[in-house]
Amino acid sequence: MSTYDPHSERFFQIKRITKTTLRGLHVLSIAGAGGGILLQIPDAQWLNYWIMTMITGCLLMLWEVVRDWRWLIQLKGVLTLLKIAILMCFTIVPEYKVELVTIIILLSVLVTHGPSSLRHYSIIHRRQIHSKEEIKG
Repeated sequence: MSTYDPHSERFFQIKRITKTTLRGLHVLSIAGAGGGILLQIPDAQWLNYWIMTMITGCLLMLWEVVRDWRWLIQLKGVLTLLKIAILMCFTIVPEYKVELVTIIILLSVLVTHGPSSLRHYSIIHRRQIHSKEEIKG
């Protein structure tokens, strides 16, 4: 009988491939939905990509929050929440969908590929935090 070890190499590899697959699906779905929006193709032609974007995005956010709630106060979390707020503007000002999706894509690049000092900056602590051990609570 084997025991569950969340720190085992096998468990780590399963988590890694799961998150990488989820990210890949998210990028693919963004390409489909974003392309549809940018090229102003009828909604019905890219709606499935949009739905997949929302599902994978929510799962990735949930993954981060469950892993460490402090993600929500680091710029990588705060900027992700900002992207969601911008998404909500699609219903308020639909005539600006192209501009809004452009801003979202540029913010995504900043969050994903920006320097660690930016992504890990805590808006509450006014400094970088990389782990749970760096702050109390």
